[in-house]
Amino acid sequence: MTTDTEAKVLENRLRRVAARRGLRLEKSRRRDPNAIDYGGYMLVDAYRNVVVAGAAPHLFSCSLADIEHELSLPGVKAKFPSSSG
Repeated sequence: MTTDTEAKVLENRLRRVAARRGLRLEKSRRRDPNAIDYGGYMLVDAYRNVVVAGAAPHLFSCSLADIEHELSLPGVKAKFPSSSG
């Protein structure tokens, strides 16, 4: 079990890793501990605004451990918009 400080340090580290890959780590804003998405996370493609991880079976369904696993996979990164013109 991690302390609040350790969890926040891990969250900040994962935010930096996600940002380097063009992703955004979002945390549920729910304050009701009984809500299904309370305390959950999801990864969002910062360029296309599409959920990459944490949308199934409901939004914000990932834990920090799940996010850490997703970011350890080599193919998880943003799809940069193509320039058309």
